This record gives sequence, C-alpha cells and structure tokens, in this order.
Amino acid sequence: MIAEGDTRGEITALLVALRQGEPAAMERLISLVYDDLRRRARRHLRQLPHATLSTTGLVHEAYLKLVSSSAAWQDRNHFFGAASKAMRSVVVDYARKRFAQKRGGFARRVEFDECLLPVEENAAEMLAIHAALDQLALVDAQLAELVELRFFGGLSIEDAAHLLKVSDSTIKREWTKARTLLFQLLREVP
Repeated sequence: MIAEGDTRGEITALLVALRQGEPAAMERLISLVYDDLRRRARRHLRQLPHATLSTTGLVHEAYLKLVSSSAAWQDRNHFFGAASKAMRSVVVDYARKRFAQKRGGFARRVEFDECLLPVEENAAEMLAIHAALDQLALVDAQLAELVELRFFGGLSIEDAAHLLKVSDSTIKREWTKARTLLFQLLREVP
C-alpha cells in the first residue's frame, strides 16, 4: 500500500526539494518510502519461488537505479512508477543472469552433491514475461504500464487506480484486458 495520510504531501514536498538540489531530501524520502518498497519487493519475490534475490537486495538495487537515473520526479505517483520500473529492471537483469548460468553461460565443473541444489527455474519465464511486456507496450503502452505497476511494482487495484488517476473499475477492466493480451503474447514469445 502506498504511504498514507500526512506522508503523501511530505513525499511530494521532498521530491520538490530534490529537484531544487537539497541533498538531505533523498535520505528523508527513502526513510518514508522504504517500508512500502520492501512490501512491494516481498510481494513480487513471492512469485519467484526459487529466487536467491532477497527483498532487501531488490529494494537496494532498485534504489541504486533510481538515484543513478537522475530523474526529476514530479510527484509521488511519478516516483512510485519509477520505482516499479526500477524493480522490473532489477528482476529482469537477475533472471537474465540466472538463465545464462542455467544454459552454461558461466559453466564450471561441479561435484554431484552440488547438482542437488535447487535450480533457478523461473529465469526463462521471467525473460519471456519481459519480452511479452515489451510487445504489449508496442500495442498499448497504458496496459503495459498497468502490468508493470501490478506485477513488478506489486500494486493493488486501488493503488494502481490512484497512481493512474482512474477508477478502480477501470483498472479492473484494463487489468483483465492486459492479462489476456499478455497471455496471447507469451504464447508467441520464442
């Protein structure tokens, strides 16, 4: 759930302070949104049962992507959208690395006992989702953004509706449409 109450205005005020070059604003912003980002990351990582990427690791990697982007976030909605994109990027990079390792990209000789360790089985699926999402963005960028917010950002219907400034019922309709198109596109991904 997105930070509520008094923090809504405070987040936007801190984003304004960041744009004005106030160095302490980023530290305060992260302290306000950190728990929310961890909840989103935890929810997303539950969908990757064998992932060795931790919730903290995902949040910290996403944070590094956010601060290195030097984006001027306009408001809290823009910030949380950027955070969702950063989490997606981290998870996809992680999946690529795991898939490359699984396919011999970092081949090494292993003893039989080491082969009994769990294998990162979801890397190929995550890469397929990423490719299908890129295709969906070409068809309908708003649907792709919704999938990104819900799947990679871990937003609820209500939070996505708030961020996209539409009604819950619109998000529910669009979510159904997005899942249908994404499923069709996933069948086409090699």
